[in-house]
Amino acid sequence: MNKNYTSTRNKQVSIPAKEAIKRGFSNDGGLFVYPELNQLKINLDEIKDANYQQIAKVVLMKLLPDFSETEIATSIQNAYANSFDTPKITPLTSVSDFHILELFHGPTSAFKDIGLQMLPQLMKCVLGPKNKVMILTATSGDTGKAALEGFKNLNHMGITVFYPHNGVSKVQQLQMETTDGNNTEIASIRGNFDDAQTSVKKIFNDQKFKDTLDPNVSLSSANSINIGRLIPQVVYYFNAYLQLVKNKNISLGDPVNFTVPTGNFGDVLAGYYAKQLGLPVKKFIVASNENNVLTKFFNTGIYDRNIPFLQTDAPSMDIQISSNFERLLYYKSNHDTEYVKKLMTDLEKNGHYQVSKEILQSIHNDFYCGFSTDSEIEQSIVDIYQKYHYLMDPHTAVGYKVMRDYQKSDSDTPMILLSTASPYKFTQVVAKALFDKVPTDDHEAMLDLNYATQVPIPKNLAQVWNLPLLHQNVIDQNEMESFIKEKVEANFYDKN
Repeated sequence: MNKNYTSTRNKQVSIPAKEAIKRGFSNDGGLFVYPELNQLKINLDEIKDANYQQIAKVVLMKLLPDFSETEIATSIQNAYANSFDTPKITPLTSVSDFHILELFHGPTSAFKDIGLQMLPQLMKCVLGPKNKVMILTATSGDTGKAALEGFKNLNHMGITVFYPHNGVSKVQQLQMETTDGNNTEIASIRGNFDDAQTSVKKIFNDQKFKDTLDPNVSLSSANSINIGRLIPQVVYYFNAYLQLVKNKNISLGDPVNFTVPTGNFGDVLAGYYAKQLGLPVKKFIVASNENNVLTKFFNTGIYDRNIPFLQTDAPSMDIQISSNFERLLYYKSNHDTEYVKKLMTDLEKNGHYQVSKEILQSIHNDFYCGFSTDSEIEQSIVDIYQKYHYLMDPHTAVGYKVMRDYQKSDSDTPMILLSTASPYKFTQVVAKALFDKVPTDDHEAMLDLNYATQVPIPKNLAQVWNLPLLHQNVIDQNEMESFIKEKVEANFYDKN
């Protein structure tokens, strides 16, 4: 069996997992994928009594075959031993007739912590004694702080994060602006997330720019385009399933459904990877906000980003180019890299592409897709809180609405809804849903929410208001390369 990774756009690429993590994505613009994915199977019976860390070891050993058992075990220990507020890491809560997988118990109160506590530990195993890596990340809100927290103060590593100016919540912005550490840099971009993400991808593929950097310095990504960020997310699908088994909600082998709020398609793709590894999943319910490019694709087979960009109540999903969807197209086209390359070229040149009927049907076999409007987000937050005293963030509320739509045709299969962030990261939206009058000050709104609901505020979010502002750069897209070079030279070389 071939244990190397290849590119979604060039099957001639063949590199080990360590090199794929170090690079982030392929020089041809494609993403790294494991061709033999569906030949790797995990025996559920052998892990049915395992804890989160033990499941993580089994999954990572399968998908990162050139890492030693010691490297994997040490990375897991460093990532998850002390940084989460529960030993379960991702606890499952039963609400009414469905189950919520809480992915926000990490150091920044968002699901990105699962992958971004692990990626820096894996990166330690990748770098040689003279190697240095600058992590470049575009964020729609949560990835930025989670990546900054994961890479902060690590030797031989620096991180630069770009986010859309006025395009994230106040709490998310403060989380980034108050980040300390001797190797962290942040700038907001005049534009939206897709503008920032597209520019970062171009920088990765700009060999002339990379040649201006020290030859010992490589560029890599902390977004889910990096397999070292994506693969750790596979673990919580197995963990959620086995929690249902332990709670006697299902028997081992019974099928389940997962509902996943998604923007960049990485979170739900990790679930698809879990299914390929043997997890009994009937359907993945993909939930979008009003930037519903994916929903329209599922209805027509046409992916078209040439639609108005909207700022919504669920800002982390304000995305029109779902990068990880390219990986799904690779698997659904039977590894046809020329076909995927053509589709991605069409998207870049024309802003749209169309897949064959056969591929669309294959995608429908595993996925359902729908979307939620802002008014529906707010109604979902109210409904769940009033009926069950469970407080959801707006992204989880997107998932809840689409989940209920899907359940009209399948109410029997057990449903797990992924909750991607603490409601206190989006205080204005949640407060607007619950209260007639909302304070304009976000901190006051947070305190009012806490007083009214008695739902605890995560420690990191309660403290963020009192921290000094350390990063307040605002730049244009065309200034990103010079910003990176300046920060690398001024702060990175000297410190590492």
